[in-house]
Amino acid sequence: MRVLMDIPLLCPRFRRASELIGRRWTGAIIYVLLEARCRFATLRAAVPGITDRMLSERLQELEEEGIVARTVVPETPVRVQYALTKKGRELAAAVGAIAEWAERWIPLPAVAAQGGRGMPAKKRK
Repeated sequence: MRVLMDIPLLCPRFRRASELIGRRWTGAIIYVLLEARCRFATLRAAVPGITDRMLSERLQELEEEGIVARTVVPETPVRVQYALTKKGRELAAAVGAIAEWAERWIPLPAVAAQGGRGMPAKKRK
């Protein structure tokens, strides 16, 4: 029996992070929230194709992970806003790198290319 000694090991933290952030819709939600805090309807409108149920599930997962904070504004009617936490905002460099890679390597259909939004604006400190 032959033993393979040169098998690269996958870091468990990297695996966990990539599975969390790589879930369908999660990256898009984080991308939008890097721009501004949003209400549920705003997020739904900003992420084409996402259903209310899926958006709700993803926001709950991100909240449980400490990436998104849910704030209830006690007005009439009650408003709920979502924003990235410090932990979530630290994903900006990773999301920016993916956006730059996508600009370079992912072709868009002609119709979508005309209405693209580009990368999130860089925030000043």
